[in-house]
Amino acid sequence: MPLPKDLDPYANPRAFYGAELRRLREAAGLSQNELGERAFCSGTYIGLFEAAERRPQVEISRALDALLGSGEHLQRLCRLARTSKVAGYFADAAELQQRAVSIAEFSSLVIPGLLQTESYARALTRAAHPYASDDVVETHVRTRIERGALLDSPAPPVLWVIVHEAALRSPVGGAAVIAEQLHHLHAQGDARPRVVVQVLPFSAGASPLLDTSVTLMHFADAPPVAYTEAAYNGQLVEDSGLVGQISSAYDLARASALSPEASLSLIKSAAKDYATDAHLP
Repeated sequence: MPLPKDLDPYANPRAFYGAELRRLREAAGLSQNELGERAFCSGTYIGLFEAAERRPQVEISRALDALLGSGEHLQRLCRLARTSKVAGYFADAAELQQRAVSIAEFSSLVIPGLLQTESYARALTRAAHPYASDDVVETHVRTRIERGALLDSPAPPVLWVIVHEAALRSPVGGAAVIAEQLHHLHAQGDARPRVVVQVLPFSAGASPLLDTSVTLMHFADAPPVAYTEAAYNGQLVEDSGLVGQISSAYDLARASALSPEASLSLIKSAAKDYATDAHLP
């Protein structure tokens, strides 16, 4: 459990939330465990909020306000602390990726965000927001590319990616864009020892994850979580039973996928085909 620590409450909205939660809890004479029990969560969870290591949650803030007699104080601070550059439904998962020691992703139709090129990300964003201004699209693209810097951090997570062959065969952005993306995907899997890429081929048939995109995250000091995403919405999954079920499904997909070596060979071949179509060298 994170120990109480002194925070500069004015460093950022999350730190202010954490400092206020600690102040209110101590004024009520409760330990982190005691408050967690009353709020139907763990003391560790309370500690992470107080240490400003997790973004506060709306529902739990409502419960804490009721338990601590603080009106809507924590709920208002929660709204400030949850401001994010990424889509609201993905914000918690994006933050957790920064703390994960390993990330396992499965994607049926697109290359996962951490491994996307700028042109590919732009094509996907424009397709998802056809009526948005160029400035809005470019903001989304910059944010997505900035997330990829995680792989260049001093202690990057192990990233294991399984993409369905359909993602290789869908010419997002046109032949030149997808060729560049697949060359990049191949390079990441080939050159980075902490990045493993597999392809689930069409010949594998049905898969328990075939109709969704899934991210599993493991941490050094917290239980694993999963994140599932569909068009315009996503869900962070923290229930241990459901996370275990998703993890088992991921293991089955990994067993059905091509080996990393065969996967990189297929990706390289597909990239070459698109480059030929685009008359690229």
